[in-house]
Parts: sequence; structure tokens; C-alpha cells
Amino acid sequence: SKAPEKKSLFTENMLKATVQSIKNIDVDEKIRFSTGMEEFDRVLGGGLVVGSLVLISGDPGIGKSTIILQACGTIAGNPNLKVLYVSAEESARQIKLRANRLGVNADNLYILAETNLDEIQETVRNLQPDVVVIDSIQAVYSGSITSSPGSVSQVRECCNMLMTMAKTSNSTVIVVGHVTKDGMIAGPKVLEHMVDTVVYFEGERYKTYRLLRATKNRFGSTNEVGVFNMEESGLVEVTNPSELFLSERCETITSGSVVIATSEGSRPLLVEIQALVGPTSYAAPRRVANGIEYNRVLQILAVLERRVGLNLSKHDVYVNVIGGLDIKEPAADLGVALAVATCARNVVVDPETVIIGEIGLSGEIRTVNQLETRVKEAAKLGFKRAVVPKGNLPLKNVPSDIEVLGVARLIDAITKAIPVQREVVEAEV
Repeated sequence: SKAPEKKSLFTENMLKATVQSIKNIDVDEKIRFSTGMEEFDRVLGGGLVVGSLVLISGDPGIGKSTIILQACGTIAGNPNLKVLYVSAEESARQIKLRANRLGVNADNLYILAETNLDEIQETVRNLQPDVVVIDSIQAVYSGSITSSPGSVSQVRECCNMLMTMAKTSNSTVIVVGHVTKDGMIAGPKVLEHMVDTVVYFEGERYKTYRLLRATKNRFGSTNEVGVFNMEESGLVEVTNPSELFLSERCETITSGSVVIATSEGSRPLLVEIQALVGPTSYAAPRRVANGIEYNRVLQILAVLERRVGLNLSKHDVYVNVIGGLDIKEPAADLGVALAVATCARNVVVDPETVIIGEIGLSGEIRTVNQLETRVKEAAKLGFKRAVVPKGNLPLKNVPSDIEVLGVARLIDAITKAIPVQREVVEAEV
């Protein structure tokens, strides 16, 4: 006799779509709920959305399971919410050991060590959790696919089934994904298109801080970044990341060191840029850039040679963003140019000055966005001067204890950022 067919988790009535006028669609005020971690909520756009599918990825050992387990513990602390943590790579005892270290001990947090997605769906139907965590998508498999777990067809089918489960049961599903050697999410590229939110957890292997960044978010901005510090008891939120990135700045400031005010979404970040310029030992001088786009550095060096007259054709140039942060916006141009110019001429930028501005090919300083927010952050950290694009002036609601200096050209920025050696610099250039 034939074995009875296993009923699907979702009935036809649940999957049947209905046509509605957009005016008549109710958006519940409780469409989001907090993870209990302000930095995590910031990246998600205000918290987890009910019925959404979130993909979290990152390098091995970066802290993906840690941050998810901490968030699950906080969510399950709410007596009205239930969380199911499905571990496909670790046993329940291993999860318990990590939970003890993190201080997670909520009654509504349930652990399931299972790799069969059909069994996971059955558990979800019986438990009806508000949040389901799958750790990881490459380790689970569906019995309807003959290929091995982790294959392209398995990952695609499992993700499709999880997406259907999230949309029809109103359970928020969080999926952990592995990355390749190139830092891309392992599996088919369609995986990123299927989910609602893609979050990358990144950081330097030998640094304690971690960055949480959304590369796709259907419910919020993709420009926000969350900052955490990895400690023995787990991940701790960093509410003022500028202090973290400037905490190791040398008290005796040397040439080639500049502080810039960059922006990650709505959050201003003050970071230090260092440059090293020295005579080359090679036929072609070396150009090395860490934390900033290589071609952008080449463009800035070309402007310094052509518009300022700084000859770097026989010098190696190294540019580094302290702390391992990747800066992608052009507002860091002026800081890079000043770091290189001061190191080449062995002069020092005023340590109480922050530099902000984009450089054009003709040597002009172009305007940047959110300048008032950046200047306020600099004033809060004790900086006394800010060299900014003249086109952004005048600024409103800026503290009176910080002097704002507007510059229109690169040569003006060089002379105003180094007031002590102004005559020397003007003579040099």
C-alpha cells in the first residue's frame, strides 16, 4: 500500500491571494518589534518586520551566531513572543553552553537541532513561534530534492520554502548564510533576491569591534551601520563609535595624520587617516590604499601634483584608514590629500581640526551632505576647528565652541589646516 502523503504546512486557502485596494490595506502599528539591540534595530530600519525573511552573513567566527542568540534571548524575554532557534550545525548542548556564556536564559526560547526542513516546518506548525532562526541555510535540506545539502538546488528550494513559511504564517524568519573566500554569500545569487533583507556582519579578525551593515532592505535604508564590541560576555553595542575609532590616536601627532568626519547613513563617524610618503626604491613608485578605494587615491595624488605642484612621481605613497573601516564616500578626499601633503612636506595638521570635503579634478572643494551633523559630532568630541567646503556655508545650529573654516580650493585647505606652519607651507607650494 502507498504511504500516506504528508500534508503541507500551508493549506490552499492560506496561499490563495485576494485583490485589495491599497487604501483598504491595514498596516498594523505592531508591524515591527525590537530585537532589544538598538544597533541591530538601526540596521534593520527600526526592528524586525513581522513575516519578513532576513539573511545574515559573515566570515566564520565573526559573531553571527552570537548576535542572533543574544537578540533571540531578548525577544523571548517578552512573555507574548516565542522564538525557535534551529541549529543545523551544532547540538542543543552546544547552544546551551553559548547561551550560558551570554547570559541568555528565556523561557520562550526553544532550541531544535535538526537539518530536515520538513521536520522543521512541522515543529513550526505545532509551536507557532513569532521568530524562527535557521543556522545555517547551507546545512538544511528538503526531502523533495535529491541533491546533497548545500548544493545550489537545495539552497534555492529551502530558501523558497522558508520565504513561503514567513509570508503565510507571519513568523519572522532569520537565516544564517556562509560566505565564500571572496566574501560573497555562498550559494546561488538568487538567494539574495528572494529575501527581504540582507545583512553582513564584518570586522577585522584581530580587532574587537564588529560592523553590521545592510546591503538590501525592503523596509528601510541600506546606508545605516551598527557598531559592536566583542567582549568575553558577548557583543556589546557601541553608542559612540567615533570615540572607539579615535581611542588609540597618538598623543604626539606626527605628519601625515588627519581626522575626517565620514558618514554611515544618518550616523557621523570620526576616523583617522594616516599617510606615509617616502622616496621609492623601484622604477615605478608604489601606491597602497587600505580602507579607501585605490583609484580614488590615485585621482587625489594626480590633483596634488597638477593643481598644488607636489611632485610625487619618485615617492611611494601609503594611505591607511585606522581601525579597518572601509570609507566609500568622496567626503574623505580632502582628508586623504592633506595627510599625503603634510607627510611629504613634514608638517603637522592641527590636531584639533577635523577635515571634510570632496575634491574635484580642477582642485575645487565640492559640497558634501549632512555637514551640520558631522560638525556637531566633531564639536562633541572636543575638536575646535572644522575645514569644510565653502559651498556648504553658512551652517545653522552649529555649536559656538567650534570654528568652521570654509575653503573653495585645495591650496586654501592646506594653508588653513596647518595654521602654525602657514608661511612655510605657502612657500613650499
